[in-house]
Amino acid sequence: MNFDLSDDQRAIRDSFARFCDERIAPQAAAIDEAHAFPMALFRELGDLGFFAMRYPEEAGGSGVGLQEFSLALEEIARGSMSLAGAVAMQSLMGTKFLHLLGNADIQQRLFQPALRGEKIGAICMTEPNSGSDLDSIATTARKVEGGYLLNGQKTWITSAPVADFFTVFAKAGEAKKLTIFLVEKGMPGLTVGRAIHKMGVWALPTSEVAFNECLVPDTHRLSKEEGDGEGHLRKTLAEIRIITAAMALGVARAALAEAVRYASERQQFGKPINRFQAIQMKLAEMATELEAATQLVRYAAWLKDAAKPHHKEAAMAKLNATEAAARICDQAARILASYGYAMEFPVQRYLRDVRFTLIGGGTSEILKLIIAKEVSH
Repeated sequence: MNFDLSDDQRAIRDSFARFCDERIAPQAAAIDEAHAFPMALFRELGDLGFFAMRYPEEAGGSGVGLQEFSLALEEIARGSMSLAGAVAMQSLMGTKFLHLLGNADIQQRLFQPALRGEKIGAICMTEPNSGSDLDSIATTARKVEGGYLLNGQKTWITSAPVADFFTVFAKAGEAKKLTIFLVEKGMPGLTVGRAIHKMGVWALPTSEVAFNECLVPDTHRLSKEEGDGEGHLRKTLAEIRIITAAMALGVARAALAEAVRYASERQQFGKPINRFQAIQMKLAEMATELEAATQLVRYAAWLKDAAKPHHKEAAMAKLNATEAAARICDQAARILASYGYAMEFPVQRYLRDVRFTLIGGGTSEILKLIIAKEVSH
C-alpha cells in the first residue's frame, strides 16, 4: 500500500478543508448551541457534490472511493461533528438502499434529489430493546392486499425530525426475517416521536419513530424478497465503521490543534506552558495516537476500495480511532484546565461530541468480540 495521498486525494481533502475553515468552523459553536439541524450547510455540501461521492457516475454520482470520501468527511468532522453525522447518514445509510434496490420512480423522486441535498433520508433500525442484536428487532410487516402494514417502535433515529423518507428494517413473512421497506413522510401510521436530548452533537436531531398500522405499498418494499435485509445490512457494516472512524479522526485533529494553540499562548511561571515537560508529554502522546489511528483508518479504506478482505481491519480501525479520539479530546481538556470546561472554548464540544463515534457502527465491546473471532480462525 502507498501511504502517500494521490494528487486527486489531496485535492479532495484540501477542498473540504477549505470549506471547513471558511464555512463550518466559524458557525460550529452557534449551530451547536442552537440545537438546530444545520440545513444551510447541509445544502451547501449537496451543492459541492458530497452526497454523490460514493455513488457511480451512471447513478448521478462521482464514483470516488472510500479513501477519498473518508478524507472529505474527516475535514467536515473537524469543523462540526453534528454536521458530519448528518451528512454521513445521508451519504450512506440514508440513501444506499434506495440506490441498490429502489425502482425507477424511487430513484427519480427521492434518490436523485437526495444526492443534491434537496431531500433527507434516515434509517430506522435501532429499537428500545434492540441494538447490536439484530435478531431482537420486534417491528413487524404484515402482508395485506397491495402492500404491508408496519407496526413497531424505533429509537435513536438520526435526522428523523427533518427526514423526507425512512429506510425501515422490519420482520416479514412466515419466517419473520428482516426485510427492508421505504416509508415516506406523511404516510398514515408514521409518527416521528419525542426528541432524544443528548450530551453531544446537539445540532444533529435524534428521535423516536413509531409505525402504527402504517400501510407501505408493495412498490416500497425495497427488499427483492422477504428476509434479505440482514444480508444487505451486513455488507454495509464495514463501511459504516470506517467512516465513523474517519469522523473520530476529524474531531481528534481539532482537539489536538486547539491544545497546541492554547499551550503555546498560555503563560505560567514566566513562560508558555508548552515549555513544560508534562505538557510536552501529553502533546506527544496525542499526536502519536492520532497518527497511528489515521494510518489504520486509511489502510482499512484502501482494503475496501481494493475489494480485499477488510471486515476485521474496519472493526480495528473503528475501535482504535474512536477510543484514541476520546483520549485525545480528554487530554486536550486537561491541557486547557478550567478553560477546557468553559463553553466559550471548543474543547468542551469536542469532548462531548467524540462520544458519538464510540456508539455508531458498534460499541467498542462488540468490535472487540468481532476482532477476536476473526483472529481466532
